[in-house]
Amino acid sequence: MDNNTSKRTALVVASLPSFLTPFMISSVNIALPSIGNEFSLNAILLSWIATSYVLASAIFLVPFGRIADIYGRKRIFTAGMLVYTIAALGCAISTSAPMLISFRIMQGIGGAMVFSNAVAILTSVYPPNERGKALGINVACVYIGLSLGPTLGGFMTQQLGWRSIFFLNVPLGLAIVIIALLKLKGEWAEAKGERFDFAGSVIYCFMLVGIMYGFSNLPALKGIIFVTVGVIGVIMFIAWEIRSKNPVLNMSLFRGSKVFAMSNLAALINYSATSAVAFLLSLYLQYIKSLSPQKAGLVLLAQPIMQAIFSPLAGRMSDKTEPRIVASLGMGLNVAGLFMLVFLRDETALAYIVVSLIFLGFGFALFSSPNTNAVMSSVERRFYGVASGILATMRMLGQMLSMGFVMLIFTLYMGRVKITPEYYSLFIESARTAFIIFAVLCIIGVFASLVRGKVRSK
Repeated sequence: MDNNTSKRTALVVASLPSFLTPFMISSVNIALPSIGNEFSLNAILLSWIATSYVLASAIFLVPFGRIADIYGRKRIFTAGMLVYTIAALGCAISTSAPMLISFRIMQGIGGAMVFSNAVAILTSVYPPNERGKALGINVACVYIGLSLGPTLGGFMTQQLGWRSIFFLNVPLGLAIVIIALLKLKGEWAEAKGERFDFAGSVIYCFMLVGIMYGFSNLPALKGIIFVTVGVIGVIMFIAWEIRSKNPVLNMSLFRGSKVFAMSNLAALINYSATSAVAFLLSLYLQYIKSLSPQKAGLVLLAQPIMQAIFSPLAGRMSDKTEPRIVASLGMGLNVAGLFMLVFLRDETALAYIVVSLIFLGFGFALFSSPNTNAVMSSVERRFYGVASGILATMRMLGQMLSMGFVMLIFTLYMGRVKITPEYYSLFIESARTAFIIFAVLCIIGVFASLVRGKVRSK
């Protein structure tokens, strides 16, 4: 197989799951009211249908990134795709909320195995002068999935029921496994022979569970206890990793590269400020505006369409100019989109919401692929898996924190109740408070993005 064919195959294999997983996530967001009605779930428990996947993914991304650096990225990637597909089938046949959440956790573990390696495989195959373009195409696939999710997912939920979303994942997931096994040649394991830091990984997992689960339970005492345990875990983890000969997370990546550290911080802030927007607007459009899942999906389509169109362009721009400039401009546009949503009312026109989503979509497109290019170009090849895992963790942790903010605000404003007409005004007030917090976060993120310093793809 010649080099160009190898690169194209890697791009296809890495980009297909980059489409499939966001498609599933955005489809499930649209299906949440239908799932809630079938299982009679309150707003907090309903949010765990979405959050359980994100939590499981965030916990395992870095450990599986390190395992892949040692034992092979293709091997872990393919196994993860199989786990993800089996879990999708389990979600489709679930008969209760606990069963569905359990399979969502399993699906998140499979997703961690996939996404800790997809970007690493692309970075391994593509040279620095072509990397931004490849990453831009990969990111575009993410947003195509996000684009089709609300529309196709809304149509499927309305016509075939919410279970059809998970059933669709099964044949597509199996197809990706088969292509990876038959067509993706070679293996990448630049850290082969090094030991895996099992103890550090365990501390890391419990640290994230404490912080993320605790955050979702604030301001209750249980939430405070879990967050405290999580913070103690952070201190223990850093102390352990500094002394470890083969750390699961090499702290020198952060200490030795301002670009790596600040790019990951910018990613964390950006995802924390934007990830829950689709969740909130999905509920707003279906409860407050009384739109069907299909019509709500069409409104939400504005954001990912912009992301899909402009991500490849932003990736190519980051090959030729400073990624921090493009990424910072993108986050500035996110501030504008979020600021518009602060003024959301029950009588707000749909056109106004669409315009705000266009700002968010264009901003996210300009931010994501240049920021990814900056991260992956700032580390050695033997750390590609870990770097990819860290960046994906920033995304998942940001998504989890974003949902955590929403759950905390719901708890403070509405309590653990179903979203019924008597609570609609409180729901809108909750959503507006969330958008204020998200806009402030994005303003901070602009500065984090700018101060990373100059960087060129090596």
